[in-house]
Amino acid sequence: MKLLVIEDEPKTLQAIQQGLEESQFEVDIAYDGLIARRLALKNNYAAIISDVILPGMNGYELCRQLRAEGLTTPILLLTALGESDDKILGFDAGADQYLTKPFQFAELLARVRSLTKRGNQVAMTAQTLRYGGIDMNLDAKTVHRDGQPIDLTAREFALLEFLMRNQGRVLSKPEIAEHVWDLNFDTGTNVVEVYINYLRKKIDKDFPKKLIHTQFGMGYVFKEE
Repeated sequence: MKLLVIEDEPKTLQAIQQGLEESQFEVDIAYDGLIARRLALKNNYAAIISDVILPGMNGYELCRQLRAEGLTTPILLLTALGESDDKILGFDAGADQYLTKPFQFAELLARVRSLTKRGNQVAMTAQTLRYGGIDMNLDAKTVHRDGQPIDLTAREFALLEFLMRNQGRVLSKPEIAEHVWDLNFDTGTNVVEVYINYLRKKIDKDFPKKLIHTQFGMGYVFKEE
């Protein structure tokens, strides 16, 4: 199973590469975002691990460009930046997971195994989720409400899918974070609230019947009023 690791700090890169190779992964490396982009589009990787601060092209822009090219390879961002706004930038750019430096290699390895396992799962046949006037096509990645197309980012789509699959059940913020972002929930981040608000503006704001409701002190529930 081949991975691409992008890191401009030689000692950090060497340590990550050695650890992954000892864990039976094949590893390609890159020191800057431009070279990484060429490698990612040329080769078939099980996952991409990238620092955010890179020469040539930073990790956020690398994610954006790879997703714009249609690349669906799971991406894990590594960074010393730990603020919630930085994480939101990464998720908006198309990253699947986010790991803040310094970290234990065991945690990185667990994240990589989670990403590669998910990335290798066979896609199911065409499915559509329907509720409250929303039609979600899981294969075409399209969403309509009352026949009107709703343009969602990949993360908003994943959040809506999770809410719809758990219609009527109160979901806590840690549960949402774990299933939509594969994160151990950090009580200091507001990433769940931010994306709930993004989603509300798109699927609830212009419609008389609201579907996303806050259960104060408990979480959120997706249901018709």
